Amino acid sequence: MTGMDARDTELKKELNATLQARRELGEEYDSALVESFLEKVDQRIDGAVERRVRRQLAEHQMVAARDARSPKATDSWGERFGFGIVSLVLAVPLSAIGAGTAHLPGLIVSWFGIVGVNAVQAARTHPGLFGRRGKKDTGDDWTD
Repeated sequence: MTGMDARDTELKKELNATLQARRELGEEYDSALVESFLEKVDQRIDGAVERRVRRQLAEHQMVAARDARSPKATDSWGERFGFGIVSLVLAVPLSAIGAGTAHLPGLIVSWFGIVGVNAVQAARTHPGLFGRRGKKDTGDDWTD
């Protein structure tokens, strides 16, 4: 007998007991008996809904945990290597242009730009690299 069959059997027993009590007590107790039976049905429905919500929440948390641990498609070694090569190749003409037009300040600005672009790329591929560890779980379901 499965869990659902067992609950159906229990519910049928409750209904039979309610009908038997109605026969014994008479029609003046109909509303009280019906309310009592409906309260039991409500409790069973609430329990079933709560179990489903918990199960779906657990499944959602497992999927989120797997996604957090799995490597991103954009976090490949080839992309990082290619970005580093392109950055170095473009650094040469940018340095020459910056130094040729504004001398030392132009060179410094161009290298700040190069370092900035690489820092943004590193932060994108490794979110915890610069001290940002992500949100802490406060246990409060109402806050994001």
